[in-house]
Amino acid sequence: MRMAPRTLVPRLLTTLICASLAFAAGAQDSSVRLPDLGSSANALVSPQEAQDYGAAMLRQMRAMDMVVDDAMLDDYINDLGYRLVASSDKPKDHFSFFIVKDSVINAFAAPGGYIAVNSGLIDITNSESELAGVIAHEIGHITQNHLQRAFEASKKDAPLMALVLLGAIAAGAGAHAGDAAGAVLMGGQGLMLQRQINFTRKDEVEADRAGIQTLANAGFDPTAMATFFERMQDTLRAGSGGDRDVPELLQTHPVTLSRISDAKSRAGTLLAEQKQRPAAPTLVKNQWEKSTAPIAYVKDPTALINTRNGTGGLDTYGLMRERVRVLSGDALQLSTYYASNLERQHGFDTPANRYGYALALLRSGRAGKAVDELKPLLKNYPDSQVLQIAQADATFQAGHRGEALTMYAELNRQSPRNRAIALGYARALTEGGNAADAGQAANMLRPMLDNAEEPELYRSYARASDKAGDPVRAGEAYADASYLSGRPFDAMEQLKRLLKRPDLDYYARARIQARISDLTPLVMELRKRRVQTEDNPEGRQQQLQKPSDNCTGRLCFSAMGDSH
Repeated sequence: MRMAPRTLVPRLLTTLICASLAFAAGAQDSSVRLPDLGSSANALVSPQEAQDYGAAMLRQMRAMDMVVDDAMLDDYINDLGYRLVASSDKPKDHFSFFIVKDSVINAFAAPGGYIAVNSGLIDITNSESELAGVIAHEIGHITQNHLQRAFEASKKDAPLMALVLLGAIAAGAGAHAGDAAGAVLMGGQGLMLQRQINFTRKDEVEADRAGIQTLANAGFDPTAMATFFERMQDTLRAGSGGDRDVPELLQTHPVTLSRISDAKSRAGTLLAEQKQRPAAPTLVKNQWEKSTAPIAYVKDPTALINTRNGTGGLDTYGLMRERVRVLSGDALQLSTYYASNLERQHGFDTPANRYGYALALLRSGRAGKAVDELKPLLKNYPDSQVLQIAQADATFQAGHRGEALTMYAELNRQSPRNRAIALGYARALTEGGNAADAGQAANMLRPMLDNAEEPELYRSYARASDKAGDPVRAGEAYADASYLSGRPFDAMEQLKRLLKRPDLDYYARARIQARISDLTPLVMELRKRRVQTEDNPEGRQQQLQKPSDNCTGRLCFSAMGDSH
């Protein structure tokens, strides 16, 4: 577990956050100046600093509950992303993929190779190739150096290209005002887009072409990007979106016919080339090994659920799409949606929708009914780990702990490094179990903590350690979870309290002191700058100037549009 690098704090993170806050808030004080960071992209941010900044962005988004934090979906979107990265022009660049909890049709690339896909965008895709097309497009923005070009384009505006997204998120984290972060983002982003629209449209076409090539190299349908373009264009027509919330930026910067035509032409050429050469594996092992994919994606197949080709004809992409829908929406309302459509709408009764219905039932407190809904699915697809995990989760929540433990144990035997399985198994062991059960859960989770960035993994380990009689390890893990959730002040206070315990041995004290040393520069700088975060009382007392009334809107960037 890595805390914030010290070089990031004074040079980039807090200074630039404050600059973007001042800009977005419409501050007129002559003492407020944007930092003069120069015209050289490399001088502005090193690759490591960009990566650190992207990680800071992700932590702040978690603080605002904007991220779909689910181990199974996280593995799915990263597995899909790294399949594409391994076939891109720059397989060794750092990338990380995550899902944003937002119904707006949206995807964006951020510094450091952080690529986000909104739940609303996943919902509108009709195939895995379409989803891969969106991600490949965003990868193209990174591999074609579009962010660096944006930084070079203007000394004043270019830093805000990233900062309006990254820095303003910190403002909204403690604003206690619903769409405050979106208001900040919308105000600054709109100004930049008006000034750089021609430049960004050129980049969009370039990213399209690079993305289509990556799609073909990775074995996906290269025509899927053009298909998605056409669906986007239909969605953006007045009234065609129905109840869907169509972003204003998508209406003012629509997908053009020329982009669709260009995408179709490029895809057609690649398809013709594929027919002329011998068939080859869509992804070979050395492609993975040459990429920067985490070790689990390269050499440990037991860490991942088999989502590439489904199991026994089961459309696993469809299962993941419905899982995104349920985990990012209102489970009670969605259970009604599934039940109504399964009963009345012809063609709606698919395994994916049945799975979505079972998840909605489970998450709305009707585990017993979810078990009943999953039984016929498992009869038809007995080898599907996705369905087996859902069955174990529902069985446990229905009160049949012993039966669920047997299911989890077998799943864990098959895939001992799979986080979705381990988290469910650890919960079943810890809740209702004794100290020995909790110790088993902690031992199972501990190896997964190395370089992990998922707060729930640390929280689960903390709960297990506490019940197993190891409050020190539990306290450290709770602090790490707070830090990864965008609450550095809380993390610092927890670590300080731990350090006062009289029962610390030499090694525990050294670990805690190292964590405090890593976190101190960040906390001090945030306090000095009076940056407002939810876990910083001093920041709340010394609030920055609130956004002007003209800064309205919500967090919304065009999917594969002019927002990069």
